[in-house]
Amino acid sequence: MRLAVLAVLPLLAPVPVAAAAPTPAATARSTWLDATQSQHFRAWFTLIVAEQLKHGPNPRWRHRDCAGLVRFAVDEALRPHDYRWRRDNALADRPLPPDVTLRTGQQPWRGQWRQIGGTRGAFASAMALIQENSRFVSRDISQARPGDLLFFDQGDDQHLMIWMGDYIAYNTGGARKDDDGMRAVNVQQLFTWRDVRWQPRIDNPNFVGVFRLSFLSH
Repeated sequence: MRLAVLAVLPLLAPVPVAAAAPTPAATARSTWLDATQSQHFRAWFTLIVAEQLKHGPNPRWRHRDCAGLVRFAVDEALRPHDYRWRRDNALADRPLPPDVTLRTGQQPWRGQWRQIGGTRGAFASAMALIQENSRFVSRDISQARPGDLLFFDQGDDQHLMIWMGDYIAYNTGGARKDDDGMRAVNVQQLFTWRDVRWQPRIDNPNFVGVFRLSFLSH
C-alpha cells in the first residue's frame, strides 16, 4: 500500500491599516471554507467516498490508491453538482447536501494540490497530502471528524485512511480484476488489527495521527 523584524519608527502619522501586508495567518484564513461550507464539503466528501465503496471506483478516478481516493473525492466534492453530474453518478433521485459555495476569488485545492517542492498540480502523494495540504489534529482518533485523514508511515510506505464518522474507508492500492481495492472497517476492527502497525493507537509509532485538510476551518 502506498500508503504527511520589527523596526522602531518615528512618531509620524499612523500607517493606514489597508496599507499593511496581510499576515501569514490572515492569508491562510482567506483560503479556508467557513464553518457552514466546511460542513457542506465534509458531507459531499464522505458521500463520494461511500459511493466508491458501494458501486466501485468511478471511471474518472485514476491513480487508484489511498492518496488517489482522497484527491478524487476532494475534486468531486468541490465541483458543481448539476443535474447531469447527479444523473451520471446515480444520485439524481436522492437528497443531497448543498454545494460548496466559494467566496469571490477563492480557489481551494480542486486540482491544485501543493507539492513538496513548492509547486501545485493535480497529483499529490500521500506524504504531500499530509505535509503540504493538511494540518495535524491529534494522535487520538476520538478527535477525528468525518472527512479527516488517518496517516500511517511504515518507512518506505505511507498510507491514508478516511474517517467516515462511524467507520473508516481506504483503498489498498492493489486493485485486481476481482478486487477493486476499496475497504471499510469499523474502529474496533482497526484497533484489533492483527498487524499492529496499522492500529491507530497513540503508542503505535507507525500511526502519525489525525490530519485535517487545510482549507477546512472546522
